Amino acid sequence: MTMWLRSAAFTILLPGTATVMLPAAILASRPGAVVSLRDPRTWVAGVAIAAGAAGLLRCIWEFAARGRGTLAPVDPPTRLVVSGLYRYVRNPMYVCVVTILAGEALLWRSAALGIYAGAFLAVTHAFILIHEEPALRQTFGASYTAYTRSVSRWIPRRPHAP
Repeated sequence: MTMWLRSAAFTILLPGTATVMLPAAILASRPGAVVSLRDPRTWVAGVAIAAGAAGLLRCIWEFAARGRGTLAPVDPPTRLVVSGLYRYVRNPMYVCVVTILAGEALLWRSAALGIYAGAFLAVTHAFILIHEEPALRQTFGASYTAYTRSVSRWIPRRPHAP
């Protein structure tokens, strides 16, 4: 299987589950909300979902093209990716997923989806601290440590001059 096919499969499996399957299951437990194109919240939600999805796809492309790997922990990049959105924030995929989830919560006027988005962020943060960052330090050494000094974990900001 090529890297691009693996990337597509893991995209469907991981963020697809987090942003489509689980929210659908949460929403199935309550009557459907009415979405009105006249409500500005609908447009804000749509922009958040679209921006999150576009950013996520860009990050997946960066992982495959530059990192020579996928977003799955079982098939990670073999090269440290510091280009694209990774210039602005260390965890743009997770930021994009939370942005999508927040947009979905707003679109469907669902407090349950909002709570899910917050829980996703909390669990992801713990995973990053306990597993992901130590593994990246071990794999990429000083280059990852230098990267962490210049790029924020969660809050996007302008990159430092080289």
